[in-house]
Amino acid sequence: MKMLKFLSLVLSVVIIASCSSSPKKNSMPVVGFVDAFEDATIAQAKNGFIDALKKNGYSEDQKTVKIEYRNAQGSIPTLTQIVNYFVSEPVDLLATSTTLSTVAAIQKTKTIPIFQMVSPTPERMKVADAQGKGPANLFGTMEELNYIDTSFAIIPKLLKGKNRQLTIGMIYNQSEPQSADALQRIQGLAAKLNVKVIALPLNSSADAQLVTQALLNKNIDAFFANPDNTVFAAFETILKSCNEKNVPIFTSEAGLVQRGAVAAFGADIYQWGYQSGLQAAKYLKTHKTDGLKLEMVKMRKRVYNAAAAKKYNITIPTDFEAVK
Repeated sequence: MKMLKFLSLVLSVVIIASCSSSPKKNSMPVVGFVDAFEDATIAQAKNGFIDALKKNGYSEDQKTVKIEYRNAQGSIPTLTQIVNYFVSEPVDLLATSTTLSTVAAIQKTKTIPIFQMVSPTPERMKVADAQGKGPANLFGTMEELNYIDTSFAIIPKLLKGKNRQLTIGMIYNQSEPQSADALQRIQGLAAKLNVKVIALPLNSSADAQLVTQALLNKNIDAFFANPDNTVFAAFETILKSCNEKNVPIFTSEAGLVQRGAVAAFGADIYQWGYQSGLQAAKYLKTHKTDGLKLEMVKMRKRVYNAAAAKKYNITIPTDFEAVK
């Protein structure tokens, strides 16, 4: 009799444990959103991503989704901890903003779907296989380097050099593949445009003022803000130094024009996040990745900052739109 009661008790415990460990069919999905660092322009991607989810029925206000947001504040160890935490939970999907977040997620999981934004192609992130394909669990929206040609080529059309040859200064991060690749591409384009490029390395935003001053001391005519996380984080410092020396800033990132650069042809960061959010919403509806794949960012804009253009007496082409 005692043995029968014991077996009955064991069976009850097993049933309760199995019920509690199995996922609830109607449980609220959880999104783990990973930001590599704090930045006003990059933050627009998160806003776009969340708005896309909301428009498709996934809203924290309506308690139809839970968005766990973490920001590594520029710390690689913290970024690793964040991704490890989300993978161990596990979350239903990972949303990654900027290259560092995306690469960290790729390194830690092969099963949880990753929806990237503000990140380049798998080849540029060095995560493609021998056939050039990215990880099977990588989705969202990517960018290539072709748009940089258009962005950089704007400068000699709008500016004349103090000397016979236009000189453009740049800062790049040697540890970021997209930054080094962009510099190499621009140097090749500059040779064709008869433009001189002076580039200095910057590995930490803390050194931005010092490196920018060194660049300005080389008598540059303009500054080109490279698609680089360090440049994003230090942009206000770079802008202040350039404005003091009357050197206009051009860029390939539309968000930096809102922050003071003269003009850009580049991705709308909010729309970049929104495009990735639409994919994530499709996944949450079915929990299947059928039909989903990495897409090229669709929304690019020619934009200019009216105040900056006026300050430098630059006439902007009519096909450019003034930022608000």
